[in-house]
Amino acid sequence: MNGASVISIMLLSLDLYDERPLHEQAADAIRRAIAAGEVAPGDRLPPARDLAVAMQINANTVLRALRELREEGLLEFRRGRGVTVLRRPDPEVALRQKLRDLLDEAGRHGYGPDVVVEWIAAEK
Repeated sequence: MNGASVISIMLLSLDLYDERPLHEQAADAIRRAIAAGEVAPGDRLPPARDLAVAMQINANTVLRALRELREEGLLEFRRGRGVTVLRRPDPEVALRQKLRDLLDEAGRHGYGPDVVVEWIAAEK
């Protein structure tokens, strides 16, 4: 794995105002990094302890996030070799997650989905 991939993963952070469980936020952050090409199929992720320190959460929370991504088929756990990226997520899944994130953020500011749809329509 190249040094840039390790650095970009290590700089992942979580949104303190996000109400979702931390393991979901951690999984989303790693999923986004994979989707963005910051880590590629075949690259190994840093150890869970290092990711936990970087995200300022418990290592068990990171392990739960990694297991979730393994169940999605994005990661592979290899004894003695760590966690390896298998593939990038489906772009539609990634876009839908971004949409959910946008709607959640808009909701925190008092805007409903109808307003967000109007904003999107106005951007055409």
